[in-house]
Amino acid sequence: MKKIILFAFFLALVAPLAHARKTVWRQATDSELASLLPARAQVEKEHIETEMRTASGIVNSQGRYIAGVVLITAGYSADGKYSHYLVVQSPVRIGGLELKPGDYVFGWVRDGDSLKVHFNMATTGEPIGTVEAHRIVGRTRVESLHIWPPTDKSLIQIGRFAIPYELGDQ
Repeated sequence: MKKIILFAFFLALVAPLAHARKTVWRQATDSELASLLPARAQVEKEHIETEMRTASGIVNSQGRYIAGVVLITAGYSADGKYSHYLVVQSPVRIGGLELKPGDYVFGWVRDGDSLKVHFNMATTGEPIGTVEAHRIVGRTRVESLHIWPPTDKSLIQIGRFAIPYELGDQ
């Protein structure tokens, strides 16, 4: 009986560690992003082309993605309002803004040495909130969009600016 209680105690201590190890995030491949992200994203009442060579994202060991791509908005009503499309399949906090699984669009405006990045629901345009992206210190490659895996930087990079993110509970 003593061995059973000791074994149960051991399992109670080890089980959370085993679960934490299961959810590993890595950079998504180009083929994974191409199969996930649409060639034409639904943004409000329009289907706006995406620039797949700008696609970036991360995927966890359970096959859930956080990925985005630049929208080609010239000629659409979204021009200037949104610049990127984002697919969230696992809860995430971006710059303090909680995003549940869903499809989002975001755009930005320059504000001195930072960007004000506003997030909206993709299908309705409903505002979600605004966060601030700060200039990345030091030399860094300028990218239209780069979602870094949490093991590297836990950042969403837009040009020379970045927004920190935290992964939510699965």
